[in-house]
Amino acid sequence: MSTFRLWAPDAKTVSLVVADSAGDATHEMSAGRRGWWWVNVPSAKHGTDYAFQLDGGSEELPDPRSVWQPAGVHGRSRLVDHGAFRWSDASWRGIALAGSVLYELHVGTFTPEGTFDAAIGRLDHLAELGIDAVELLPVNAFPGHHGWGYDGVGLFAVHEPYGGPEGLKRFVDAAHARGIGVIMDVVYNHLGPDGNYLGQFGPYFTDRYITPWGPAVNLDAPGSDEVRAFILDSALSWLRDFHCDGLRLDAVHAFQDSRAMHLLEEIAESVHRLGAQMRRPLFVVAESDLNDPKLVVAPEAGGYGLDGQWCDDAHHALWATLSGERQGYYVDFGSISTLAHALTKGFVHEGGYSSFRGRSHGRPMPPTTPAYRFVTFLQNHDQIGNRAVGDRSSAQLSDGLLRIGAALLLTSALTPMLFMGEEWGAHTPWQYFTDHLAPGLGDAVREGRRAEFAEHGWGPDDVPDPQDPATFERSKLDWSEPTRPGHGSLLDWHRRLIGLRRRLPALTDPAWASVECTFDEEARWLVVRRGDVAIVVNLAAQRQAVPLDGVPFDAPAASAPGFTYMPGRVELDGESVVITRLLPPAG
Repeated sequence: MSTFRLWAPDAKTVSLVVADSAGDATHEMSAGRRGWWWVNVPSAKHGTDYAFQLDGGSEELPDPRSVWQPAGVHGRSRLVDHGAFRWSDASWRGIALAGSVLYELHVGTFTPEGTFDAAIGRLDHLAELGIDAVELLPVNAFPGHHGWGYDGVGLFAVHEPYGGPEGLKRFVDAAHARGIGVIMDVVYNHLGPDGNYLGQFGPYFTDRYITPWGPAVNLDAPGSDEVRAFILDSALSWLRDFHCDGLRLDAVHAFQDSRAMHLLEEIAESVHRLGAQMRRPLFVVAESDLNDPKLVVAPEAGGYGLDGQWCDDAHHALWATLSGERQGYYVDFGSISTLAHALTKGFVHEGGYSSFRGRSHGRPMPPTTPAYRFVTFLQNHDQIGNRAVGDRSSAQLSDGLLRIGAALLLTSALTPMLFMGEEWGAHTPWQYFTDHLAPGLGDAVREGRRAEFAEHGWGPDDVPDPQDPATFERSKLDWSEPTRPGHGSLLDWHRRLIGLRRRLPALTDPAWASVECTFDEEARWLVVRRGDVAIVVNLAAQRQAVPLDGVPFDAPAASAPGFTYMPGRVELDGESVVITRLLPPAG
């Protein structure tokens, strides 16, 4: 027997439509406390299809808490018995964020098939690379066949074209079998417009605040207790029912919450409580534009207690230094001194003036906060896909600069994350693609994107059409590339760097005090010291000697071609890097 429950506080009557072998049966639901309705259906079981009807209407609405939408976000929901899946990961003890190397993966473009099962076939590649956890771009249900996933509307359901809930469970189980954790990217700051039925059930949104997506998710207005419970239950379901190891929260600066206990603190507390119950580490990482240490500071010290946050400043500093780009938010970055600041402190904007914003921004991170709480990257879905043509760093940087970028990222004190295909310098773009079916929505997205890039000199025909299926197909990885010359050697470079990170304790030391930088802005060299390890970088085009302050050193741990050890310095080719162990002074 299954008990169906629905929160619909404004409804006068609620009916449940259940499909069975004899056809559809309608069950009137009973009103409970605080807007909840319920009914028991003895015949309902795993695989039963159902929908709700409000106030005697004929429109069928999917369950807001549906786990399975086999016919898409507009169709009937299907019951899932989580106990029916045969897991094989009983011995999995989880992973910690500290010391890990992450890998951002979009299921739809990771393989030609674009499914969880096809992605399982590539997990051995990630295990051999040395990846500790994959971060899946949102896989909760969204309209259409393909998309980035950030316009999802089913916060509990798994996108059916990827393989639905069973497919996700198979993927997580297979990842754990290879020692790889799974992080779920979740979006709670807004929902997509197509298939969003929540407003018909209750006050899930409030016009107290206006966001770029319309009325804000109701986190502090009347009725918000149940809305917050809805979000918390969704977050915990990915960890409990699907065995995921962590969450990445999208754009939390867009949360509008005036309560004494912020939703972020409530999420962190709930996740950590579940981790204690499950006896394995579970963590929460947030994306935020605020440069506010409060996100990762402990609640006892007035923070929210999240385990980590994305650090765009470190990305901007690294990318602008390597690429020379200075437009938009890169205007505050690009110097080697700014890169050194990011590598030794994380935030670049710590309360000082931001030219891009035209005001001061951020505040310093307490020096006692471990550096691993910052997650950073050379590439990610936004930093590639939000470019006009979705061009990767491999389209902008030389092989030498790609190797330098990988070395600085993977030897940093911050938690490094790669974007799928980055490890071999993939030449396939990763573009902005959609499959909107609602009338007029696809046209609006297309014209909006063209208008956005017209301001930067791009013609309308130069910007890929998000709705064109070819845009999606172009964005799929080409798995023949890693076997080709150039790509294969770059892949080997990433493997060696990750191996070094695992082997040398200095490279996972979380203390900011363990990182020292010396540089010459004009000569364009940089030395990053991580305890007894030195990362020596020549960003200039010509060969030059870089001083090591007279400290003796061992044979190189990793290097690009073209270097020579000399007393007190290393001479290396242009756009090259050497990583070496420093020796203690004699005597």
